[in-house]
This record gives sequence, C-alpha cells and structure tokens, in this order.
Amino acid sequence: MKTTFLTAIAVAAVASTAAIAQDYSLNPNFGTYSLSPGFLPDPSEVNIVAGGSINASRLGGSCAGNISNAPDVRLQWSGGRMTIGARSGSDTTLVVNGPDGSWYCNDDANGLDPAMVFNQGGQYDIWVGTYNGGTASAVLYVTEY
Repeated sequence: MKTTFLTAIAVAAVASTAAIAQDYSLNPNFGTYSLSPGFLPDPSEVNIVAGGSINASRLGGSCAGNISNAPDVRLQWSGGRMTIGARSGSDTTLVVNGPDGSWYCNDDANGLDPAMVFNQGGQYDIWVGTYNGGTASAVLYVTEY
C-alpha cells in the first residue's frame, strides 16, 4: 500500500511538472529567426499577436500574463549582448526559455512593455503575453542597444 501511494505521488509530480512548462518543442506561431552580432536593421522586428489561454504565472517567479502553448518566435542568437522586448498598445509580458533551459520573465520594463537583456548565444524560445488576458497586436523586437 505504501509503495503504491508513493508511486502515485511520483506519477502525479511528473505529470504536474509537464503541465507547468510551455512546449518549446512546438513550431513557433510567428517563425524562427537567426541573428548574429552586428545585424541590420537594428532593431529586428516581428509583428505578432500576443496572448493566449495559458496563465504564465504557472512557470513561477515573476512570470505573468496569458500566453500560448507554442512559442511566438524562436531566435537562434550567435552571441553577445542583446535585448529582447515587445511593444504594444496593451499591457504585455515576456516569457523566454533561454539556451541554458531556464525560464526568464518580465513585465513593465518600459512602461507597460516588457524587455530583457541576454548575453549568451543559443536558442531563445519567446512568448509575448497579455497581462489582462485576451490577445493584442504587438511587435517583438531584438536589439543590440
């Protein structure tokens, strides 16, 4: 009985962990891009629709807003300092799964717009959320400034 109970707890823990993380293995909603230091034009911009039905706070930390299951954009970055951010007429949030496998989140770095600075090359899976739910037109950007 004790072994069965512990097995049930272990299975539940694994199942709940899988439900917490967004699925960065899915194809991005708005494409995959590659950038190298010195890219032009700077900033590089992608028009997207922010938001989704999943509450990003499930990822923990400072994650907020509603996001989609698949990333909005996948960025292959070859290294150096860069900023990932979003602009919108709505209150947006940013969720990034970095090359190290860690989750990074931001809300309101520039007024109601999110932004984060990174210094590592590799794959960045990026979600732009809406703080108050629903969807909103947004511009996802990457800059070296």
